Amino acid sequence: MGEEPRVFNPLDGAVEEELSVLTKQPGLPKDVHEARLPTESVIALDVAAYVADFNARVIGAYEKGIGSQELPADVGVARSLIPAGTAALRDFSYLSAEIPEFIADTCVGCMTCVTECPDTAILGKAIPASRLEREPEFDGTHWARTRKYFDVPARRGLEGALFGIFIDPTKCKGCAECVEVCAELGYDALRMVRKDDGTLERYRRAFNFFRKVGPTPAEYINEKSLADMMLAEESALLYLGGAGSCMGCGEATALRMMVAATGFAHGPEGMAIVAATGCNTVYCSTYPYNPFLVPWTNSLFENAPAVALGVRAKWDQRGWHDKRLWVVGGDGAMYDIGFQSLSRMLASGMDIKVLVLDTQVYSNTGGQVSTASFLAQDAKMAAVGTAVAGKGERRKELGLICLMHPEVFVAQTTAAHINHFYRAILDANSFRGPAVVIAYTTCQPEHGVGDDRAARQAKLAVDSRAFPLFVYDPRKGESIRERLSLQGNPDPKEDWTRDPKTGEVVDFVTFARTEGRFARQFRADGQPSPALLAAQADRLANWRRLQELARLR
Repeated sequence: MGEEPRVFNPLDGAVEEELSVLTKQPGLPKDVHEARLPTESVIALDVAAYVADFNARVIGAYEKGIGSQELPADVGVARSLIPAGTAALRDFSYLSAEIPEFIADTCVGCMTCVTECPDTAILGKAIPASRLEREPEFDGTHWARTRKYFDVPARRGLEGALFGIFIDPTKCKGCAECVEVCAELGYDALRMVRKDDGTLERYRRAFNFFRKVGPTPAEYINEKSLADMMLAEESALLYLGGAGSCMGCGEATALRMMVAATGFAHGPEGMAIVAATGCNTVYCSTYPYNPFLVPWTNSLFENAPAVALGVRAKWDQRGWHDKRLWVVGGDGAMYDIGFQSLSRMLASGMDIKVLVLDTQVYSNTGGQVSTASFLAQDAKMAAVGTAVAGKGERRKELGLICLMHPEVFVAQTTAAHINHFYRAILDANSFRGPAVVIAYTTCQPEHGVGDDRAARQAKLAVDSRAFPLFVYDPRKGESIRERLSLQGNPDPKEDWTRDPKTGEVVDFVTFARTEGRFARQFRADGQPSPALLAAQADRLANWRRLQELARLR
């Protein structure tokens, strides 16, 4: 006869062997947690000690490739903390095969390349010549004698300063946006060169010298030249690069320009950001890297403006009325699911600013269509095919809706229009009440354009009336005509503008020809589809509406 079956009793030591089979085996090191959360420091955080430990232990482990295997979950992660500026330690040196090279002889110091870089990888500096020439590591090939920084200061009794451009090889992703914008201006002071170990070592030495010589003296920063704000390192360079954004990302450029302008005017302690979940939160909080040097928090896709209402109320209660609070979000967060929250915030009259990163598509979740998408755009959920001719709904004009809320500052701009963008941010900050800045931000993979095309496509979007520039400032008067300015658009009284070189009309079809998202709207002979012509009519109607409101028609 066989043995009687043993009754399973968890209290019976005799079944310990069976228990070892039925229970989970001991976890790998990555499953190990700290023994306890030290409750005495949950509220009060020793920031300096936490950051020092984070950089040495956490960043170090990820740099060695052992972070996910050997690090225990720590208190900072449990509290969703990533210390400010940790992205400075991220290294993209081996991401691309090429890197920009500076050609000092043709540089004029316009700072366009520095401004348009999405990764804070190319930086400028103006230093008095005698101070530089005393340095043993001084290399004249990195410094230009420009009218802007050498001749003009000399006429004001200052010593002429040499202007230098330096590329941080650990932050450069090789998008070549800087080369493109410099060539567009006709200066050609940058070119892409092959990257090898020798090149990297040379760039590292040069960038170390950039750091060593200290910041640009304040007297060489012309506040009227808005691009010069990026020279003010302590107050303006508050987005360090090291974010996980795509090469040439238009969103990242707009973000760092907003932070630079706000920090320059109000100081690094004078601002904070509430970021709605979206592309910007993905690449700006890719653990363990945080590219910001200002307070930043991530809220849900749909309620960042509501969170900001609470933050603003608490700040005002504490008397922090001069601090600038910015909400950042994309199409979904502001045009779609979060629109009600935005509208409620605008109706509140509270002193909160909003930066809308308008990519006309849900960039971070796979390229789905949104209400910011253009008519006839080819995107997921509205793909061009035999049954559907692309997006069939007209684009929601968020700017027009926002300006219909009482006493709200509204601007529609692009980072490629540097002065217009900076002025919009500065004016939004000085407006005592709600302000919305809607920025056209090129998304290379979803728009179907090259990595170096963010600025060029943004300019073409404006020129073709796809995305007109405007500023609506309630301080300018009582009527819409007084408040609304279309300054910055080419030929503002005309339907379409013309290419100054060829004389050809620049319309929405012209813009669509340059982007992959409209490629299937053209026949083999190049003729646009009926859907695309309808999109063009829609863009013209929107432009004429703006002209009428501004009394230009």
